[in-house]
Amino acid sequence: MVNAYSSLRRLLARQLVLLLILTGLLSSTACGLFGTRKQVQVPPMLTPLVEANRAQLIAEVNRLAAIKSIRGKVDIQFEDTSFADVGIAEKYRQADGTITLQRPGQVYLIIQVPFIATDIAQMTSDGENFRVAVLQGDEKYRRFVKGTNSAIYEKLELNGKEAESAKGKKKTMTGKETVSALSNLRPQHLTDAFMINPVGVQAGLVYSQSEFFQEEPDIRPRAKKGSRVVRGYYLLEEFSATSGDEMRLLRRFWFDRVGGMRLGRLQAYDERGMLITDISYWDDKPIGSEGRKLPSRIDITRPHDHYRLSLSYQAPASMDIDREYRPEAFVLENRWQLPEVDLDAPQSKRAKVSN
Repeated sequence: MVNAYSSLRRLLARQLVLLLILTGLLSSTACGLFGTRKQVQVPPMLTPLVEANRAQLIAEVNRLAAIKSIRGKVDIQFEDTSFADVGIAEKYRQADGTITLQRPGQVYLIIQVPFIATDIAQMTSDGENFRVAVLQGDEKYRRFVKGTNSAIYEKLELNGKEAESAKGKKKTMTGKETVSALSNLRPQHLTDAFMINPVGVQAGLVYSQSEFFQEEPDIRPRAKKGSRVVRGYYLLEEFSATSGDEMRLLRRFWFDRVGGMRLGRLQAYDERGMLITDISYWDDKPIGSEGRKLPSRIDITRPHDHYRLSLSYQAPASMDIDREYRPEAFVLENRWQLPEVDLDAPQSKRAKVSN
């Protein structure tokens, strides 16, 4: 019995020594793998983050959607992203503009050369059809274009000729005139950005809320050049039911939560789930005589139309808000006798007009 007890004690002692050795090895290995060797700079999280529920997010969208009309002077910056796949984008000079928008989808935009008030282009949409008059540039660019808002068109051809292959033009896209890009701008894209459709009012639509954190450039006034931050967002997504048990994403709203709650971005998708419009809202200010707090700059990106457009109010307090305009105020006539291009006409007829 004594021998058995001694053997058990020796076995326990050996196991204890082995355990101590293993613990020491694991500790030294952990220090090697996970021990702090140096500090690494990471983008800081912006705070404080405001809390909100889905009802509050919907209310904020509908506050912006309550605007019935907007009119005033704007600065316009156009960027052609046709060759963005090879890292090339053409940014055109800033132009002056006068914009008038009214629900449900009416818009009249006049684009002018700064300081001399010469019209570059005029464009309108009555909610169903659009018209674009390009008034400056080479003869091949000057035209009066008509089309339907809901239709999908190929990029407008010049002089009846198809555009050269992208490969052959990538290195020579340096001298295009602004008007060539404006030939393919559709005025109804502006109403989608400025006249946001309300949420939570149409039957059959479903909304979900989620949280998202994104690393992005630091745009604060005193930020160092090249610095980055992590910004917190709420996402409000709008879905409609399709056949079977599938859901289709219609719109995604991004709400910036840092120090307050504001709509910072709106993305719209087509029936295939492709991103058709990406809109960013910036620099909320008192707009109009009543001082309603609204974004003073709106950036519109149309990835499949290959352009980016930025519009900012020249004098936010002088903008007219919620005036009522007669329907004929959004009808553009070809009083310049420009060559007309009807995008809804047969292709053969359109080619003859474009020549």
